[in-house]
Amino acid sequence: MSLPLPDLPEPAHAEVESMLSRKFGKEVANYFSGSPLNRVSFLRTDNAFLSQAIRHPTTKVLLFNKLEPLVNSPSSIATATFDDVKPIVGQDPYSRSEEETIAQYNSSVYVPQIIFLGLEEKKEGLVYKEHYKGVPWFAVDVTPKGSVSEECEKLIKKLTADGKEFSKGRMNLSLPAQEAAIYAEARHLLDWNARNPYCAACGYPTLSVNAGFKRTCPPKDVAPAVQSPERPPCATRTGVSNLCFPRTDPTVIMAVVSADGQRMLLGRQKRWPPHWYSTLAGFLEPAESVEEAVRREVWEESGVHLGRVVIHSTQPWPYPANLMIGAIGQAIPGGEDIHLGHDAELEDAKWFTVEELREALRVGTSGLGEGPGPEYMEGGLRVPPKTAIAYQLMSAVANGFASGAPM
Repeated sequence: MSLPLPDLPEPAHAEVESMLSRKFGKEVANYFSGSPLNRVSFLRTDNAFLSQAIRHPTTKVLLFNKLEPLVNSPSSIATATFDDVKPIVGQDPYSRSEEETIAQYNSSVYVPQIIFLGLEEKKEGLVYKEHYKGVPWFAVDVTPKGSVSEECEKLIKKLTADGKEFSKGRMNLSLPAQEAAIYAEARHLLDWNARNPYCAACGYPTLSVNAGFKRTCPPKDVAPAVQSPERPPCATRTGVSNLCFPRTDPTVIMAVVSADGQRMLLGRQKRWPPHWYSTLAGFLEPAESVEEAVRREVWEESGVHLGRVVIHSTQPWPYPANLMIGAIGQAIPGGEDIHLGHDAELEDAKWFTVEELREALRVGTSGLGEGPGPEYMEGGLRVPPKTAIAYQLMSAVANGFASGAPM
């Protein structure tokens, strides 16, 4: 069964006319973008602000258990209050400054991960130094672990008894657009923190700082089992780049148009449902431009040679840390022959006519685990839903993004 798909985020300042919007059209906002939060990143080291923010009566907290978000339903994310998580995170998790926290680091004490996500400025809430106003949003990992296992289990039992549940799987594509964007930020950062418990330079345990947006390698560890509190010198503590920052992996995803502009190249992997195709994609490599990566990936996967490449839009993709860079590329004359022998990633790749593409966009869209629409005719082309940037790229080409006129 497929759930109704949410509306996509509103483009930024869609009502404002400018030379850029007149030439290139309105900005395209993809699913998982369009957050209503001001991240106020410069306040992440201000523990006076964080202390007030997390304890404010309007504060909303997203809860995650093993990276699965608490939801009211598949189309509504659930929020908790500070009182709900206080038994887990303590009376005031930001009572000490960042410097004091690092100086008193104890690797034997489990500290639940907390992320400050931002301020929802359009709603009344916290007022800090007159300039920074809104409802604070946080994310907390309530996975039962360490000394707080019992408290986490109690909270999970209480919340799930009220009808809420922790959403299984990773594709939460039915949330309202703004909720989805907040969820994406939270999941991305919780996952990154969980994957980086040790220093890449010296191998010692790291500590989450900067409201969950950085990790540091403390110079000492006061854990009772540690023979000497002072740690050996570490390269991460010298120079300007002394912290580990959240990673984002750039990925190119591209709609490939034929040389005459009348067909589109799509590919499929073996694990996908029958007749389900999508745009090609791949990771950007070091010392490679986006345009070069698009041309390389298309040739490696399909054998097709591309000429001009343009950027269409981008999409955050928190599984675990991707930024999908959507592009449109056009094959060069004589370079359209498909050859799947370079890279074994695709089971098939085909050129589809504009008629096939339009029909698929109209009736053949679905998530990987869902059936197509009621008008779909068996054997017809199936493509991703509108919450995927692949759909937006296909739709853009069909509607004239590249040519100035519909295909």
